[in-house]
Amino acid sequence: MGKRRRRKLPVEPIIVEITDLAHDGRGVGRVDGKAVFVHGALPGETVSARVIDVARKHDEAVCQEVLSASAERVEPDCQWFNDCGGCALQHLAHPAQIKWKHKRLVDNLERLGEVSPEQWLEPISDEPWFYRRRARLSARWVKGKGRVLVGFREPQGRFVADVGHCRVLHADISHRLDSLSALLGRLSVAGAVPQIETASGDNGSAIVIRHLDALTDEDIQILRDWSAAEGIAVYLQPKGPDTVFRLCPDEHQLSYRIDEFDLELAFHPQNFIQVNARINRQIIGKALDLLALDGSERVLDLFCGLGNFTLPLATRAAHVTGIEGAAELIEAARANARRNGLADKIELDVADLTESVADRAWYRAGFDAVLIDPPRSGALEILPVVAGSGAGKVVYVSCNPATLARDAGVLVREHGFRLVSAGIADMFPHTAHVESIALFERDA
Repeated sequence: MGKRRRRKLPVEPIIVEITDLAHDGRGVGRVDGKAVFVHGALPGETVSARVIDVARKHDEAVCQEVLSASAERVEPDCQWFNDCGGCALQHLAHPAQIKWKHKRLVDNLERLGEVSPEQWLEPISDEPWFYRRRARLSARWVKGKGRVLVGFREPQGRFVADVGHCRVLHADISHRLDSLSALLGRLSVAGAVPQIETASGDNGSAIVIRHLDALTDEDIQILRDWSAAEGIAVYLQPKGPDTVFRLCPDEHQLSYRIDEFDLELAFHPQNFIQVNARINRQIIGKALDLLALDGSERVLDLFCGLGNFTLPLATRAAHVTGIEGAAELIEAARANARRNGLADKIELDVADLTESVADRAWYRAGFDAVLIDPPRSGALEILPVVAGSGAGKVVYVSCNPATLARDAGVLVREHGFRLVSAGIADMFPHTAHVESIALFERDA
């Protein structure tokens, strides 16, 4: 098959009446019967927009002028909002963002899962800026600008947005985009660095530089000098993810605290952690409140990662079994259990949770409660495992309301659970990402 022929873009702006928000936060309208998705537009508005892509069934555009504004519109705090795809909702007042995310959860549960909770939980939210403690930033040498651009991509995703700082990134990284641009520009491989990953703990930050060409000795010294001056650790990734290593300083360990449980969890810059520390602490607290443990329970933590829920659960339960598919995360969880004096209350195992675990000794022992924190694809394959565990309560932490809704319908209709409560958590303010938490109880 040949490449898709690129359609000619209209020169003149289009006028669009916005009737809804799409799942990714773009305004939705129609022009001459054809759907148009408009970055930076809100329901109830009429906007003038620049078309940036034309497809057979829909067009994509960026709002240029608001001709009739929504009452919930606010001035974006970021001057580059219209040119950067890192945020989708800065123009919508933060309380209205929370309401929209709640509505998305309601709509998904009712439409896809055909279920509704007996009680809606209060939304979990906090300060919406400088929260993002993990990010993958694009990098690109742009000859016309004479420098390397570092940041999120533009709304259409083709180019790196030219921004000076980013208020959703962790404070250690937020105002260092220009510094990172200058750093990469000084390297001999400036044109061969496609991305930088950032990771921040309570005790400092690190960057992971992906480089396609070998670094020179001079490059290495430049990176060491920058790290010492900025106080940011530098890791390098010459090939795949398994080639990442720390360049400097000689010793470095990221960690974050969960003060309510007097825990400290260490992590590697490439380990998965919940992006928003403040929201993460609240979700952990809510999960434990919903489970209402009395100290006698055996709890199963599926997709346990490096112990984010496992360790807090172990402070309230008799025993916790944490299961995860990635061996390196289980090793991190074991180290964190030892670090916090909880190794005797925690059992950890590596298992592919898309396959049967019925023959595992830890599963045959049975459980009183289960916590699930799956990836965006959800937990459909392991719902029989959950149902067969004997657990009377299940807390499901979700990063995708569509798969939560699907799985909720299965738990209720096929496995005899009730959806007791559900609510959203604003893990990614100013974006369309919806995090949520739900409690299921076995129907007596």
